[in-house]
Amino acid sequence: MSFSSGFATALAGSRMETTLLFNPSSSSSSSSALFMKGVQSQLGQQIRVACKPNRNERNLQQSRRGVVRCEVAVDPSSASALEQLKASAPDRYTKERSSIVVIGLSVHTAPVEMREKLAIPEAEWPRAIGELCNLNHIEEAAVLSTCNRMEIYVVALSQHRGVKEVTEWMSKTSGIPVAELCEHRFLLYNKDATQHLFEVSAGLDSLVLGEGQILAQVKQVVKVGQGVVGFGRNISGLFKHAISVGKRVRTETNIAAGAVSVSSAAVELALMKLPESSHATARMLVIGAGKMGKLVIKHLVAKGCTKMVVVNRSEERVAAICEELNGVEIIYKPLSEMLSCAADADVVFTSTASEAPLFLKDHVQDLPPVEAAVGGLRLFIDISVPRNVGSCVADVETARVYNVDDLKEVVAANKEDRLRKAMEAQAIITEESKQFAAWRDSLETVPTIKKLRAYAERIRVAELDKCLSKMGDDISKKTRRAVDDLSRGIMNKLLHGPMQHLRCDGSDSRTLDETLENMHALNRMFGLETDTSLFEQKVRAKIEQNQKCFINIAKLQVSRSRRRSTQAQCEVQNPTHVQLNYALQDVCLLSDGFGIIRQRCNRGWRASGPLRDVAGLPAHGSKKTGPKSS
Repeated sequence: MSFSSGFATALAGSRMETTLLFNPSSSSSSSSALFMKGVQSQLGQQIRVACKPNRNERNLQQSRRGVVRCEVAVDPSSASALEQLKASAPDRYTKERSSIVVIGLSVHTAPVEMREKLAIPEAEWPRAIGELCNLNHIEEAAVLSTCNRMEIYVVALSQHRGVKEVTEWMSKTSGIPVAELCEHRFLLYNKDATQHLFEVSAGLDSLVLGEGQILAQVKQVVKVGQGVVGFGRNISGLFKHAISVGKRVRTETNIAAGAVSVSSAAVELALMKLPESSHATARMLVIGAGKMGKLVIKHLVAKGCTKMVVVNRSEERVAAICEELNGVEIIYKPLSEMLSCAADADVVFTSTASEAPLFLKDHVQDLPPVEAAVGGLRLFIDISVPRNVGSCVADVETARVYNVDDLKEVVAANKEDRLRKAMEAQAIITEESKQFAAWRDSLETVPTIKKLRAYAERIRVAELDKCLSKMGDDISKKTRRAVDDLSRGIMNKLLHGPMQHLRCDGSDSRTLDETLENMHALNRMFGLETDTSLFEQKVRAKIEQNQKCFINIAKLQVSRSRRRSTQAQCEVQNPTHVQLNYALQDVCLLSDGFGIIRQRCNRGWRASGPLRDVAGLPAHGSKKTGPKSS
């Protein structure tokens, strides 16, 4: 097994040395030994660890840099135990492939006070993805942060440890305790996580069923994630598929049609009552620029209205709306000119907090009639409580009055219609989830396909060179090209059958188990060893990432130690409890069974209490001691 040989190479020879940078003290040697004893316990006492000074204890006290050499020697007699440990880890991780996990809080599970602490601005999404992928068990990541939800999507090497690390990261960035986060978060894995994102993209998880803003936000996740290292193939494919699902649901079910709020229903009702030919030319008047009035204006703009008159007590709110809605002509009029504005309007929306009616029968009777092109009737749509339009206005022949109760019927009817469409959308989501699962399953065989083609290509090229050398140097380019094409054709026809049996995209009756069985058979026949190499690539990527981090920190500390030589000498003369400054490089096994030497670097970490082993428990034999008095 290539991974086992790689592990053995890492431990090859009689010892492996690593440097721990810290302020030395009289107890440093024994404390370091206690720390490394935790590593020793992880291997069942099979690795003998010895920490010794550069020369001797006396030279250590005089050292200007305070460097301790730690030597790890492997007992040859322990090879069998090590082999068992190494073999178990890759087998465990290759049998359990990486999982798609969503850890989130939404308007359905958490209060706004918590969501706003967790919110991540769009400009910070790449940084957040990078930090998440630096966690030990996270391969890929994406952040979906909106006013109603904060969801983190990851591809995790281990479900349990990945969730633990992401939750701790969320706690660290937001300041919310882990226990409190666990009370309000939701966790979904693989198929459930996929279906959840598809429902979110389709608007089925929104407060307003079928609303379209969330689809734009999902698109933005893909746009921001392009080029970010941690936004990998699985997560990128998931979000791109979610966008397609959102579009398909809205196209095939028309779930976004129909108003489900009072303000949108008011606009929809007005357009229903007006002749369709007059939608673009009807004169709109909105009285009141508060919350409801602003929503009416926005819905009018969404329906294509580009000019309207707004009557309000103060001009500041209207000016703010004008700044927010570019390209729309909004004319402000004071409340004193309300009746004259109503005389020039075909549709009047009222949404003020006035307790007395603004329009009575006498007021409306004196208004000039509207043109026949817009139906010959002036529409009053009153969404205020108490009502701004008196009930007596309904007696005027040239006017029609609609209040909140009339709108509620429209909203209720639209909600029922959307619920029916949501059931249709669920069927689409189920179908699309199966397609995505099949696509992800097909990724399992991609490395084998590539290695098989590369194997066949090497044989083809070698045999082609032999053939051409026998034919001599005087053959024409046309003949060379014909022979080359012939060899490629033979290779492709021979590979066609195996390749077909390695594909699992849902287009045939083969199950994933059958496809994986075919993959393992080809691995054995041609010695491709895909599973092990995949696992090794994942782990090596994590190791290299942390090694680069440590090298940079170590270089910085060498420079610092030279500048602070005088301070280092003073610290040697005044021994205190162990204090690991600037960087800590511990040589240990990952507690989850990676079965490899792992170097972990933590910037600016200090340890003043008992040393801990790799599982986070006090190292065997260590005792909690306070600082010694000098």
